[in-house]
Amino acid sequence: MNPRYRVGQKVIIRPPTGQPRGSRDSTLEPYAGQIGEVIDYYWISTRFGEVFYIYRVRVASDNSEIILHEDEIAP
Repeated sequence: MNPRYRVGQKVIIRPPTGQPRGSRDSTLEPYAGQIGEVIDYYWISTRFGEVFYIYRVRVASDNSEIILHEDEIAP
């Protein structure tokens, strides 16, 4: 499985839908709807062979960096 987003791509930050609210949601709320740029990504593999990508995104509004899962960003 290849990453969905590439370095340099502009993305919109969005909290995942259809999942129970957790502490992570309150961390993402201030960034919801903002535009960011993917500056790096990493993959994680489970013992069952599944691969997940996480992305380091620079938020345009305040130049901060956050780590997001693939379902927390949109092109």
